[in-house]
Amino acid sequence: MAIEMAEVLLKMRTVAYRAIVIGAILVSVQAAFSQDRDKIEAGADLYNMYCSPCHGDGLINTGQTFDLRRLTANDRARFENSVLTGKNQMPPWKGVLTSEQIDQLWHFIRHHAFQK
Repeated sequence: MAIEMAEVLLKMRTVAYRAIVIGAILVSVQAAFSQDRDKIEAGADLYNMYCSPCHGDGLINTGQTFDLRRLTANDRARFENSVLTGKNQMPPWKGVLTSEQIDQLWHFIRHHAFQK
C-alpha cells in the first residue's frame, strides 16, 4: 500500500512539474509574440515613412522597384546591406535608420512576405 501511494505521489509530482514547464513555455511564447507584434507595428510606421513612396503602400508593389514581399527568411543580410548601402536607384539609409529600426522594418516585411 505504501509503495502504491509513493507511486501515485510521484506521478502527481511529474504531472505538476510538466504543467509548470508547459505554463512557463506558454508565457515565454506569448511574450515573444507580443515583442514581434510591437516590432511589426513599429516597422509599419517606418515603412510608411521611408519605403512606401517607392515600394508601394502596404507593400503593394507598383512594379517599378523590387517587391519586398519576395524576400525570404534567408535574405536578411541582403536586405540589411541594401538598406544601409543603397542599391540601384535606392539611396543608402546608413546614418538615417538605426539597426533597431532596420530590424523593425524586417519584421514588418517578413510578416507580409509571400514565403513564411
